Amino acid sequence: MDRFEEMRVFIRIAERQSFTRASDDLQIPRATVTNLMKRMEQRLGARLLERTTRSVRLTHDGEAYYRRCVRLIADMEEAEGSFSNIAPKGLLRVNLQGTLARHFVVPALPAFLTRFPDIELTIGEDDRLVDLVREGIDCVLRAGNLQDSSMVGRRVAQLPQVTVASPAYLETYGEPADPAALSTHRAVNYLSSATGKPVPLEFKLDGRDTAMYLPSTVSVTGADLYTGSAVAGLGIVQVPQYRVADELASGRLKIILADFPPPPMPVSVLYPQNRQLSSRVRVFAQWLRDIFEAAGVPTGTR
Repeated sequence: MDRFEEMRVFIRIAERQSFTRASDDLQIPRATVTNLMKRMEQRLGARLLERTTRSVRLTHDGEAYYRRCVRLIADMEEAEGSFSNIAPKGLLRVNLQGTLARHFVVPALPAFLTRFPDIELTIGEDDRLVDLVREGIDCVLRAGNLQDSSMVGRRVAQLPQVTVASPAYLETYGEPADPAALSTHRAVNYLSSATGKPVPLEFKLDGRDTAMYLPSTVSVTGADLYTGSAVAGLGIVQVPQYRVADELASGRLKIILADFPPPPMPVSVLYPQNRQLSSRVRVFAQWLRDIFEAAGVPTGTR
């Protein structure tokens, strides 16, 4: 195993804080990983990792070596990526927001894997904040504005949104003519995974985006629960239009305040700030942008 591959193994152990998880990620026998680290520490004449029964942590020397390894590997991958005839390969661990994955990503995956047969995908589904480095994830696909300053976002889509409510709700509370009439209405609150606080409703007023908080008896943390609560008549919600297309077509939900549309919801591929984009993440991010564009969704700018 060459020095760069040794560095990759060391980086994965440091980030996953586990020999076992690193060996699983890299598909290398656990004994090989252990022996490799012993040889590396002997060659460098320094102890890089502090091993306990529960976790693995970097020593002071290990932290310094880790930072240099990350820079060296990033430089090497950037250099290799500059040659277009080198196809990306290897394990790509991604985490996708569920409704986006089911509606846009998964149906198009066969074409991606046909185009890049040497990439092996591991896909998780979540809408929470994830620690990409600790959990060994290469990138995530998320809807909404970037909240975590330790992450870099690459915009791949801008989802048109609508404000909707159920006929039963509108029969009880009336249909508002403008946002000023919402003082007597209720919302279903969507709680941000970043802050734990409700996300406000937003409307375009006099050419500006204006945020409004409405009283609520129900707060949720999932996209399906959010839509389902609106269908049940529990309040007003704002969602990407694709997500409620069936409910709108069947009459279970109705668009309201169409003259005061919410801003489009950005969709981004996120990855750690201190990481150079690997060729695997780069082609995956570009492919995501392409499939949203093919679906007629505006991509916006980065």
